[in-house]
Amino acid sequence: MKTYILSIDQGTTSSRAIIFDADGQLISCAQQEFEQIFPSDGWVEHRPQDILHSALSSCKEVLQNSGLDAEQIATIGITNQRETTIVWDKKTGEPVYNAIVWQDRRTHDYCSELTEQGHCELITAKTGLLIDAYFSATKLRWILQNVPDARARAEAGELLFGTVDCYLLWHLSGGKSHYTDATNASRTMLFNIHSQEWDAQLLELFDIPRQMLPQVLDCSADFGNTDAQLFGASIPIGGMAGDQQAALIGQACFGQGMAKSTYGTGCFLIINTGTVAVKSQHRLLTTVAYRLNGQVNYALEGSIFIAGAAIQWLRDGIKIIADASEVEQLARSANTDSKVVMVPAFTGLGAPHWDPNARAAILGLTRDSGIAEIVAAALKAVCYQTKDLVTAIEEENIQLGTLRVDGGMANNDWMLQFLTDLLDVEVQRPTLVETTALGAAYLAGLQAGIFSSVEDITQRWQCQATFKPNWDDAQRDSHQQLWQQSIEKVLS
Repeated sequence: MKTYILSIDQGTTSSRAIIFDADGQLISCAQQEFEQIFPSDGWVEHRPQDILHSALSSCKEVLQNSGLDAEQIATIGITNQRETTIVWDKKTGEPVYNAIVWQDRRTHDYCSELTEQGHCELITAKTGLLIDAYFSATKLRWILQNVPDARARAEAGELLFGTVDCYLLWHLSGGKSHYTDATNASRTMLFNIHSQEWDAQLLELFDIPRQMLPQVLDCSADFGNTDAQLFGASIPIGGMAGDQQAALIGQACFGQGMAKSTYGTGCFLIINTGTVAVKSQHRLLTTVAYRLNGQVNYALEGSIFIAGAAIQWLRDGIKIIADASEVEQLARSANTDSKVVMVPAFTGLGAPHWDPNARAAILGLTRDSGIAEIVAAALKAVCYQTKDLVTAIEEENIQLGTLRVDGGMANNDWMLQFLTDLLDVEVQRPTLVETTALGAAYLAGLQAGIFSSVEDITQRWQCQATFKPNWDDAQRDSHQQLWQQSIEKVLS
């Protein structure tokens, strides 16, 4: 029996390919970064060809590094940056415009118009989402409105729409599979999360031709097979989920009330609410956690646009660090009495503020502030924003017990200790922090029969480190007050 699983983890700044064995153990990994494009203030784009090339190159590299060939791979799982929007030619696969990234704010004014027209209640009731430029629907509409002949071609059935998972799948399958899964569909603002179908009323509101949209499958399903020419043999594709839902699965948060927080380019905290789609009263998102065997599990999610991207800005933008590996030691050397605060609203503020016009600031600088204090402030900002999400969750009368963390920043012990102190909850880091790719592997493995059930997956989760709070309430309140004062200064 073939027991190796290839995960494609297509992120905002890089694509990774990871091979896992039948026990969920990491065998080999390859990664390739690609260019971020910023055409205007608040606009963020990727070249779809860069996304595809980096994903395919990573897959070929990881196969070579592992010494395995395609015939030994049982199945492929795909996980991806969500909401990012691509439109391409149905015959040639050529994109009609760059991918508009989830961080992009160009449709903010249109979102304001929708709000003023009174569409908030309708959209939230059907999709669980707030009206925001974050989601795919307004990005797709922008492409159809602004790219010459795009609307006419779409209505003639010549163009296809997809989020990144769908675009990769189409190319991997040689143009045979135009599918997405329920988690990615739930982030488009076009999908009814209760009826689990593309919503005709929303398609009419956004003026989106139905024939552009992919078919929506379970997270574990027959998504087709790769073109044999890509890797030397055809491989079944059996799993798909948006990156944050994949991390929830990789963290084995299958029980109601279980939560994870992923620290990558952004930060995303998801708490499983079981088969009930909880309507948030505090501007959290109601979303599909996963759909298996036709059964939907829902979640509440808080989305933070900038986490690891702040460290990337320190490295590439103002160049005060050479490598992200430096930040933990710098933070440890920072003055513990420093009142420097970074509010990383480079593309606005996400939950629970949802202010697209806010912009980033570093406050509290004094003559003795240095690189270490600014780096520490960037890490603290991730924790402060997580605290905002936890507070919102608790205000929904949902108590957070333990928080499981993952993503690249979760390797930073200094940050996790600050996080647990600030939240006053236990923080657990798994043995394998690549839980996004692992979740995709689990989904594909379920379809291939490598894993028998979610209970089988749950038993494989292992804790590598536990962080417990040490602060008293006075310390916690002092930090929270400092953050709130800083947030108020950047809110538009």
